[in-house]
Amino acid sequence: MNVRDALEADADALASIADSPTDVMRNLVHDRTVRVAEDGTHDPNADVSGSQYDGSDPEDLLGFISFDAKEDTVHVTQLDGTSDACKRLLAEPVRFAERESMNVEMLVSPETTGVEDAAEELGFERRGQGPRFEGAPTVRFRLEP
Repeated sequence: MNVRDALEADADALASIADSPTDVMRNLVHDRTVRVAEDGTHDPNADVSGSQYDGSDPEDLLGFISFDAKEDTVHVTQLDGTSDACKRLLAEPVRFAERESMNVEMLVSPETTGVEDAAEELGFERRGQGPRFEGAPTVRFRLEP
């Protein structure tokens, strides 16, 4: 599994994973730090113009994470993908937060067990209920490295 920065060309694949419009995902790539996990069969050193980065295939991407940092907290805004990809991707903002002496927070929908499992494996603690999104409950997780 390779983890890399998301590109605008990944918008269609991200939209497929997140079940969101492509334009929304394209804006996400521009507005936040977005990392993707992809199948490890690609050469990460290949020439970009002739590689899989020229519009990624949803079959190649295993997941993605978006996050931003404000004040003393890194906020994970989206995380989706396979269980292994979620764990690997969630480690990205955790490393950043550790280097910068920041906390990490995220909201998790109860039906996303892969995301919840990844958070717990990396040391996040449940901090009660989060806000509802479109009527669905969330659970707040926080890591204080």
